Amino acid sequence: MQREPMIFTAAGVIFGFVLGYMVANARQTGTPGTPRPPAAAEAAAPPAAPKAPPSLDPSEVRALASLAEKERTNVRVRVELGYLLMEHDQHAEAVRWYGEALALDPRLDDVRVDMGACLVRLRRHEEALAAFDATLKNDPQHKKARFNKGVALMASGKRKEAVAVWDALLRQHPDDPDLQPLKEEIERVRAGGSQS
Repeated sequence: MQREPMIFTAAGVIFGFVLGYMVANARQTGTPGTPRPPAAAEAAAPPAAPKAPPSLDPSEVRALASLAEKERTNVRVRVELGYLLMEHDQHAEAVRWYGEALALDPRLDDVRVDMGACLVRLRRHEEALAAFDATLKNDPQHKKARFNKGVALMASGKRKEAVAVWDALLRQHPDDPDLQPLKEEIERVRAGGSQS
């Protein structure tokens, strides 16, 4: 009885951290998943609280969807539409557009990771894990894929596996300030018991 609420509490905390991390990285670059080093002024400024995106403009979605219909091989418009929908919690539709982009260009690992994050939100954990594993096969050092794989494992109740994935990530990036809260989460998971 106690185990299930603990898993969902930990998964909720981690997922909130993940979404904040993904949105921060995506907003910095304008392209999902591609971090940008901070400028000197940005590095000196205290971190601002993440702002909620403005409400979804249906006319913007219609315009992008119309463009995607006209330009059947336009990968970029599909990625932009997926990102816009993901940012506004329209995860099922985001998965659709990300899937179309990947069908046109399967090398887009960052897009695959964003699609996997949407699949986690939809509780389609096995599909999410497959997306993260495909990215890690292409790029074993892919930080967001490894991080999100841990989230998917945690959300599906595989706590030990999630911690193992995150431990490996922290060994790869020991000084990454974005990952420091993960150490605390790992300790909370370990303190909660040894269930898998």
